[in-house]
Amino acid sequence: MQSILLASLLYFFTGLHCDDCRPIDSLYKEELIKIYKPTIPTISIQEYLRMDTDSVLVLDTREKQEYQISHLRYAKNTGFIWFDMRDIYDIPKDKVIIVYSSMGDRSQRIAEMLIRAGYKKVYNLYGGIFEWVNQGYPVYTRKDVQTSQIHIYKKNLGVWLKRGTKVL
Repeated sequence: MQSILLASLLYFFTGLHCDDCRPIDSLYKEELIKIYKPTIPTISIQEYLRMDTDSVLVLDTREKQEYQISHLRYAKNTGFIWFDMRDIYDIPKDKVIIVYSSMGDRSQRIAEMLIRAGYKKVYNLYGGIFEWVNQGYPVYTRKDVQTSQIHIYKKNLGVWLKRGTKVL
């Protein structure tokens, strides 16, 4: 009985995952490692925040309904399934472009297309909108109102979102 109580307290106070007793953050990082390809540059949230936001174009590569629930402020929605290069034809090839999705998988695929099309400064936001929210940064609705709601894309991905209100 004492060992169950001790294990429960350890889990509660340290945030350890009960299956293998590793911090949840390290499990999340392992999941991200599976997603990201070394050929697509990533950018950390801190690196992005240090940039002059006027010189950066942020593309939300999630679907419209995800974007409408919440997104990074000033991000332009491109979608993923119906992404069309013609929607961004007027963007200069040397413009800094940061793409993101829920965790980075879909945005990485859009980044690949952009790089193949000749864009030189394309970065995938490491951890996507989930990491953004997990680090405590705000997200906004389509009416530019701050919200706590985050579309989790797929039910099983909700485990990686530690903050905010999960919406499916």
